[in-house]
Amino acid sequence: MITLAYPARARGLEIRRRQEGACTVVEVAGELDMNAVPLLRAELDGVMRATRRPCLVLDLTKTTFCDSAGLGLLVGTYTRVRETGGRVVFAVVPGMISRLLTITHLDHHFETYESADDAVEILRAA
Repeated sequence: MITLAYPARARGLEIRRRQEGACTVVEVAGELDMNAVPLLRAELDGVMRATRRPCLVLDLTKTTFCDSAGLGLLVGTYTRVRETGGRVVFAVVPGMISRLLTITHLDHHFETYESADDAVEILRAA
């Protein structure tokens, strides 16, 4: 039996959360890989516990990499928020993340904007 260990790289991902009126903005900077997913999941679980119908902006403009575990977390978060009647939007810029959303056709499902500020403005106007 072979056991593989992947060391946690907490410094590989930086997460910041801020409140913009009724919306929570979660900024994700760095690599969203299988080592970082538990950190982001814990943060998003906190957002979900804090409100019945979340208004969430996931700012991925500084996310440099996303593997299948990270993509699964994004899809799962999207599904969870929608099931509560909440709304989640994503801030992405041209690059790895936007290409990933395009090739997986998630760009047809996820609501995306070029900045967190743009996303917050759209949510406030809704």
